[in-house]
Amino acid sequence: MPPLAPFRPRLLQELRGYNGERLVKDMGAGATVGIVALPLAMAFAIASGLNPEAGLWTAIIAGFLISALGGSAVQIGGPAGAFIVIVYGIVERYGLANLLIATFSAGVLLFLLGWFKLGSLVRYVPISVVIGFTNGIAVLIGLSQLRDVLGLDVAKMPADFFSQIATLARHADSFNPWAFGLAAACVFGLFLWPRLWASESGFRKKLDELQTVSALKATSRVPAPVIALVTLSLLAWALDMPVETIGSRFGGIPPGLPAFELPDFSWETVKLLVVPTVTLAMLGAIESLLCARVADQLSDRPKHDPNQELMAQGVANAVVPFFGGMPATGTIARTVTNIRAGATSPVAGIVHAATLALVVLAAAPLAQHIPLAVLAGVLLFVAWNMGEWREFARLKQFTNHYRLMLLSTFFVTVVFDLTVAVELGLVLAVVLFVRRQSDIFRVDATGGSDTRLHYKLYGSLFFGAVAKIDPIVAAVENAPHPLHVVLDASQLISLDTTGLDALEQLHKALDKRGGHLSMTHLNEQPRSLLERSGFAARLHPDTPEAPSGGAG
Repeated sequence: MPPLAPFRPRLLQELRGYNGERLVKDMGAGATVGIVALPLAMAFAIASGLNPEAGLWTAIIAGFLISALGGSAVQIGGPAGAFIVIVYGIVERYGLANLLIATFSAGVLLFLLGWFKLGSLVRYVPISVVIGFTNGIAVLIGLSQLRDVLGLDVAKMPADFFSQIATLARHADSFNPWAFGLAAACVFGLFLWPRLWASESGFRKKLDELQTVSALKATSRVPAPVIALVTLSLLAWALDMPVETIGSRFGGIPPGLPAFELPDFSWETVKLLVVPTVTLAMLGAIESLLCARVADQLSDRPKHDPNQELMAQGVANAVVPFFGGMPATGTIARTVTNIRAGATSPVAGIVHAATLALVVLAAAPLAQHIPLAVLAGVLLFVAWNMGEWREFARLKQFTNHYRLMLLSTFFVTVVFDLTVAVELGLVLAVVLFVRRQSDIFRVDATGGSDTRLHYKLYGSLFFGAVAKIDPIVAAVENAPHPLHVVLDASQLISLDTTGLDALEQLHKALDKRGGHLSMTHLNEQPRSLLERSGFAARLHPDTPEAPSGGAG
């Protein structure tokens, strides 16, 4: 049995040689990300069919654990947009209590994946499948927010695509222009704010020319979602707009710490939740490791440890259900914000969690005034940034195989289910890979005589390519006299047991007619399999080298 992955949080490594300068940078970055996480955590929870405090305490608890125990120096963990569709579907189908059990079980599975050093397996998911389901999730997030964006009087949105469309159409007459105005202003402001303060913008250049006071320029560092949340909430409150708020729908956010509660756990329930559990674990692993890879590219810190990261994700997801939380993973937007704010170690992630906890404990009563239309606007912006829409325009540059995998995963995610979409995408990836590899394998005749046939093998002789040996078998069976077949394996890269069986059938056909089979120039892997199976001993040993020639 291979050795298990050691449990070595990156925090311990980063604290060696840690100094005051890095602490100041980490505290500034952590405070910034903590403020950014506030509206996102509430929005993700509400969109998932949960109360806003579920998202907030997940961001705090899971954010702390992922930073303290993870394998990345700068990754920020918490509730993510990618989970919205999955969590909403689980709550609709199985109920909130079973969501908590599925989250805990997914945490255990994630920890085991990291412990058994299986973190690298996530990289085997084709990028076309990842883009397909990511864009599909973005579409579903946007669709799920139209109720609050339009201010429709819908008690509860269904989980599936067509039912959501029908529900929105059925309640279109309850359109609320005040809610729509707030959502539109939020989206517009989120697009405009970073561009307004960009160094090359006319507004920024004008401020620099006027040598505007630093206090005004300092507002450029305030994250756009926070600006939108505060200003539009104040506007809605001051004008007494007739829009739904956190207070009117959820009764506000309870002050104080969350209670520790044990879900009603049973083995029968766990068996019922296998599919949701695997889906949460798989999506969490993919999202967290993709996020960690993005962090590696943007940061000058040492590369992440995928196995340690999965173990930390597992611990976080196993703990948060006991506090009424939701699934958590690495979050790209908050991680990028963390890096750009100057983070140097996991201390920034810990500060982010502490900042968010202080804000929640101190300002929980104020949250009841936040309009749901504003949070919906934030999520529309998140969905837009989450999708890789340019990939649709670039499809014409790629093969039909790539287009088929991306588009099928996308449409199945939107119309049916993310789990089915990823399964379909992976099955298509395997089938198309087998087809490509079988196309690459070929058998070329390189000469011979009436009694000797020489062939050269190229590529991998595996279960998808064995049919290309059949013409040699047919030539042996139709020959009027015994033949000696020589296979030049110098370009044979690999051989599997089905390929070995095809060679054995060729050997039997030759042996039955008094002929012989020889193989020359065997590479290491094919030779090893032939020797271990005992087939090498049955090959004809006394054969001159096959004549050179043929394709190569």
